[in-house]
Amino acid sequence: MDSKIKDKNLVKPQDFLFGETEEDALPLDCGRKLRSVNIRYETYGKLDSDGGNAVLILHALSGNAHVTGYYSEDDRKPGWWHEMVGPGRPIDTDKYFVVCSNVIGGCSGSTGPRSLNMETGKLYNMDFPVITIADMVRAQFHLMRHLKIEKWLSIVGGSMGGMQALEWATTYPDHVHSVIAIATTARLSPQGIAFDWVGREAIMTDTNWQNGEYYEKAPENGLATARMLAHITYLSDESMSRKFGRGLQETDEYSFDFSRNFAVESYLQYQGARFVERFDANSYLYITRAMDYFDISERAGGNLSAAFAEVKSSFLVVSFSSDWLFPSAQSREIVRALVNNNIEVSFCEIESSYGHDAFLLEIDTLGKMLSDFLRNRHQEWKHG
Repeated sequence: MDSKIKDKNLVKPQDFLFGETEEDALPLDCGRKLRSVNIRYETYGKLDSDGGNAVLILHALSGNAHVTGYYSEDDRKPGWWHEMVGPGRPIDTDKYFVVCSNVIGGCSGSTGPRSLNMETGKLYNMDFPVITIADMVRAQFHLMRHLKIEKWLSIVGGSMGGMQALEWATTYPDHVHSVIAIATTARLSPQGIAFDWVGREAIMTDTNWQNGEYYEKAPENGLATARMLAHITYLSDESMSRKFGRGLQETDEYSFDFSRNFAVESYLQYQGARFVERFDANSYLYITRAMDYFDISERAGGNLSAAFAEVKSSFLVVSFSSDWLFPSAQSREIVRALVNNNIEVSFCEIESSYGHDAFLLEIDTLGKMLSDFLRNRHQEWKHG
């Protein structure tokens, strides 16, 4: 292979289809079953003969299965956590067999609202069943079985990915050796639910949404607005002040109208425009609703410690000082509940000005923690 191509770390997405019969269909929390479920996923590295090096990475709201590498030599943009995952990187694919899949309800290859409903021959759109974080994890468990993995060395997730990691540890405790939960929460806060509601309202009041039955023209304005709102929650006041301040863009003085004046306005408009190129409006509705419903303590009567009573995995919990979407207090709540169950847990709050997005950006500091934690868990596995 050409060295240039090898350096590009080429990867190929794969598909796993299950639930083609009523008996094998995926049961959902809403009471319905989902048939003909496709999971789009990618793998990196090789699985050890004892299966002890399998690492599952779980993506956030707007992520997908493409966590690292490139699809072709000419591909200019790598996966969303490329600096963290790969040969010689903190999650080292020379050592670990890494798996990442797109969640059900998504729009990057896994079955979602814009998928074809085999029973009707039409797109699901709003007939797609409402899903939960637990439903996403149940689908991932089917993929785990397909890959002949009995137990994950570690499950790694940031933000919504961290929610899925907590769900894995509580629902399938015998199949999880360790968990790395980053910038996440045990239950979405009322503030988080509120932001999601406004984002969905922006989409559903867009005249092009058409009750989810859009074909020729998507509700781009609504989806872009939802993204702009959400993107603000991923940043911090400090990072926005440092990056933009009150600087003007495309003008030297106020225009005294309602067109773009400030640099931060142009930045948000750019983020919204790029998002509609790669994401689906209906998927946004379904995934944010799944996050709204997430409360790991709900099945234990609201007692978070009781929710972790059956957990058998060790934990690394990481938060960031400027994250006001999932603040450190929410991570500490998880840590206290784990400690109450005598579960081995390490916690670190990383000083960062990046806000919630720090889990994607603080590669050096976070990477060292992940590398050390995975190495120790791997040695633990090997030596029993």
